[in-house]
Amino acid sequence: MQNKTSPAAFFDTLDEMANPFKQAIVSLVHLVEEYPKDAVSDYQYASEFIYSYRGSPDTFSTYRREIEHFLHWCWLIENKSLNQIVRENIETYVEFAKQPPLAWIGEKNVARFMDRAGERVANEAWRPYVSNGGEYVVSQATLQSLFSVLSSFFNFLIQENYLKANPVSQLRQKSKFIRKHQSQSKIRRLSPLQWEYVLEAAECLASLDPSAHERTLFIMNALFAMYLRISELVDTNRWQPQMGHFQPDQEGNWWFITVGKGNKEREISVSDAMLSALKRYRLSRGLHPLPSPGESSPLIHKTRGKGGIASTRQIRGIVQICFDHAKEAMAKEGFPDDAERLANATVHWLRHTGISEDVKHRPREHVRDDAGHGSSAITDRYIDVERAERHASARKKLIR
Repeated sequence: MQNKTSPAAFFDTLDEMANPFKQAIVSLVHLVEEYPKDAVSDYQYASEFIYSYRGSPDTFSTYRREIEHFLHWCWLIENKSLNQIVRENIETYVEFAKQPPLAWIGEKNVARFMDRAGERVANEAWRPYVSNGGEYVVSQATLQSLFSVLSSFFNFLIQENYLKANPVSQLRQKSKFIRKHQSQSKIRRLSPLQWEYVLEAAECLASLDPSAHERTLFIMNALFAMYLRISELVDTNRWQPQMGHFQPDQEGNWWFITVGKGNKEREISVSDAMLSALKRYRLSRGLHPLPSPGESSPLIHKTRGKGGIASTRQIRGIVQICFDHAKEAMAKEGFPDDAERLANATVHWLRHTGISEDVKHRPREHVRDDAGHGSSAITDRYIDVERAERHASARKKLIR
């Protein structure tokens, strides 16, 4: 087993990845020293499969991660090409994915590749798996993603006449790997107190350094108040968020037009508070308080250079700064437990937090449409009333 050292990233970011349909793969020596006989073909098909999901940055990242993990295991651990994989191998891989080598686990997310002398080179600090500073634990959602992506990948290979069977679909009992829940999984979000500290941190940063952090404050407001996904804030091949996407209707109500998950366009109602946040941000950039029709200036501008932010990693870094400041303040002011829980928060928690707060006082159908949920059942997951009542009725149960 080659597990003493961590493998390099096999696939670059969405913006940097070359079009595999135009540029055939001829060698893998830049990725790995030794690989199975048919690995070049494996990589070509894998690249085409991942690249076909470039229309959705989130989906692209998920598929890239799962396929990359699987190829690492196939080539470096089992020394097998995809055409040698059978059902039993999938079961072995799942066990491996639940407990990968320690050398393959990093404590934080880092860039996959770096620019050096005009070339993209592998970042030696990158690791396939990330523990976020604690013990590496595989969630049920991660296992579900593994099965789903690999099954789609093998179906693609069958359609391309590269393979004859899908070993994932041949698994008789996926249930032994994935637990079934009585109820929906818990929504990860900030408590009202945590959100108050996070927003206060953003406001403090904006007051201390407006040129850098008025943008930070606007990002935090937009993620919370409009339930935006991180991909809806950055420039991509399919979507460039602009100021002109804020639009008033004939009654003077403001809406934000975005393209989200599944490449679906939706209108988000803009509250008065969000409109005030937009005015403040625009004034800090020297713009008119409200956008003009069709205004093409970027929604989230770069502090250096022209255009809009094109990296979700940069947005995550901006949000993390606020989380870190809030965590420090909460610990100092007597809320150590809340501060510790905040350490696990991610950008997506802000979307969940905004939705969870709004379902308390807005019609769920309105929240559903603003959030871009496919059904009210998804929105219902954010309603805690029944869960709270169930606990309240159990609180005074007696044992003796």
